[in-house]
Amino acid sequence: MNTSDPSAAPSLTVAEAPRKDAGRGVVRIAPADLEALGVEIGDIVALEGDRRALAKALPLPPAARGGHHVQMDGVLRENAGVGVHGAVEVHPIEAPPARRVVLQPLDAALSDRDLDDLGRRIDGRPVQPGHRVRVALLGDAADFCVDTTRPRGPVRITPDTTLVVSEAPEAPDATAGRRTYEDIGGLGPQVRQVREMIELPLRAPGVFQRLGIDPPTGVLLSGPPGCGKTLLARTVAAETDAAFFSISGPEVVRKMYGESEAQLRQVFNEAADAAPSIVFLDEIDALAPRREAVEGDVEKRIVATLLTLMDGLEPREGVIVIAATNRPNAVDPALRRAGRFDREVAIPIPDREARREILEVHSRGMPLTEAVSLDARADTTHGFVGADLEALCREAAMAALRRTLPDFGLGRDRLSTARLRDIEVGPQDFDAAQREVQASALRAVFTEVPNVHWDDIGGLETVKARLQEAVEWPLRHAALFEAAQVRPARGVLLAGPPGTGKTMLARALATETEANFLSVKGPELVSKYVGASEQKVREIFRKAREAAPCVVFFDEIDALAPARGGASDSGVAERVLAQFLVEMDGLEALRDVVVVAATNRPDRLDPALLRPGRFDRTLEVPRPGPEARRDILAVHLRDKPTAPALALDALVPRTDGFSGADLAAVCRRAALRALRPVAHEADAGEAPADPDAIVLRPRHLEAAIDAVRPYTASDS
Repeated sequence: MNTSDPSAAPSLTVAEAPRKDAGRGVVRIAPADLEALGVEIGDIVALEGDRRALAKALPLPPAARGGHHVQMDGVLRENAGVGVHGAVEVHPIEAPPARRVVLQPLDAALSDRDLDDLGRRIDGRPVQPGHRVRVALLGDAADFCVDTTRPRGPVRITPDTTLVVSEAPEAPDATAGRRTYEDIGGLGPQVRQVREMIELPLRAPGVFQRLGIDPPTGVLLSGPPGCGKTLLARTVAAETDAAFFSISGPEVVRKMYGESEAQLRQVFNEAADAAPSIVFLDEIDALAPRREAVEGDVEKRIVATLLTLMDGLEPREGVIVIAATNRPNAVDPALRRAGRFDREVAIPIPDREARREILEVHSRGMPLTEAVSLDARADTTHGFVGADLEALCREAAMAALRRTLPDFGLGRDRLSTARLRDIEVGPQDFDAAQREVQASALRAVFTEVPNVHWDDIGGLETVKARLQEAVEWPLRHAALFEAAQVRPARGVLLAGPPGTGKTMLARALATETEANFLSVKGPELVSKYVGASEQKVREIFRKAREAAPCVVFFDEIDALAPARGGASDSGVAERVLAQFLVEMDGLEALRDVVVVAATNRPDRLDPALLRPGRFDRTLEVPRPGPEARRDILAVHLRDKPTAPALALDALVPRTDGFSGADLAAVCRRAALRALRPVAHEADAGEAPADPDAIVLRPRHLEAAIDAVRPYTASDS
């Protein structure tokens, strides 16, 4: 390693670190800058900001090169006393092996098991007295402050270093475990918007004076629950070293006249005294609702007080207000004008790349096997917000624990570190977790997780091809449709006799497109209260937009949207139909949402529903022909214990007029006939119950065909 004069060290711009580097004590620098510095990969470098930080130098990935910058995580930025877009001088430094290092825990007491794992986790880490060190100990991040080193000054921890952990403080350090930008996944554009609105006024207020404008005073964060609004506010406060004051509705509301307003003024006065500071108003729609929509006087007075505090006669320099809500339209409009909340930042449901980043953040400390693919997991978690993905990772870890330690119970001796290291989280654990964790955007509506594939549907090859073209292609190949300027179909109507496979087609469509699937039945939407049914329709489509890409399936839609003009006792059906028409082709676009409906009475549907722009495609699902019936029988017999020489071709002519549901019933009855003698022998004690003795033969199918009567429309 070469050393150079620190005074001649070049200055590099600080950038956020990749999420995989968080807490590792490494920085990434472009190869050209490494060469100019005389630094080789793996050397120890000093990063001089307001203070000094130490780190191991690694090269920037090719995609991040361009410009002279250094990627540092939040812990290193704190050690160096710089923020993102700040400047540090970088130069190589000697860091001899440490003989002894004393670490002071900042948040909690550590067990002996954690101490056994500590040395392995920070092997090779450069440190010096006063530095903060973050270590992932068996999944949990722990913060330490380096107390003393021997020899004194910058040192490098090696396997021969004696690590001493002093007593934990009686009161945890307020900054311990605080979030950094590397702990936020999937919110890159939103983080940039919030930072330019908040960091600049707090770090460089003179810029606005030079320009002759007032700095921004507030930012309104909107988005579904669990998308990261509160996390973003707290992280920005931590990164800017601003004092943080949080206000929630129940804490402010008082029963005595004037106490609520006094409480708000007190918080804002404390924030002004502690400037630079951030005041965070969580769920502001409950704290400051539309005044015309509430009858109580307390809420109106609170809104008036907030208006005065945010844009009154008294200037409050160095105080930024951040508010969060998942119902921005419920907030009083006077608060949303410029001069109060200058910018509104919408945080959407994360897309695929955002979900990948979030999963990477929450699985960072997990012992994942090589078979775990976060990319594949991101592909199958449509509609999941950050909180859902965190719950998914947690549930996967619990599944691994149950699988690895089935005999683990409370009251036993604590597990050794070696035993805990044997626990690994694999794809099967994530599969089990995904069956338990549901997207929060879908929990309030009727939903299910289909597990039906195209191969599970016999026949109907033309219908399946048309469905793929109308629904699957727009979701998988959106760029092609955009290039060709083709608007995807909004809705597909499946029409055909009962039992022909319409519902199965919808389930397979959701599975193959890896989209969320909402199944809605007409009676679930009907309510005796005026307006309640229409509200349920609006809620379904709102949830579908949030959980996009999404397939919404309306079974027996003729009962939900009959033709207008018929007899009606209350007009509920016509109002529901009108709301349905508006949702499918109204002012608010259905992006990545496809409506699939099924009916065996298309003549009963309102004509307005069948026009282009609503149900663009009507696909006839006929009764199966001979080839289709053979395919259906093969599908239903695929996993059953059949005789080797089972000639289906000879049986197909006997199934003329059978639907797919009828053929499924035939296979079930045939399997039951094959099972019956084995069960009788076991009951009589003549032989033990032997599953291998069950063999489904042609005579069983022939008897089942004779017993099943094909369903026809006249039966209904």
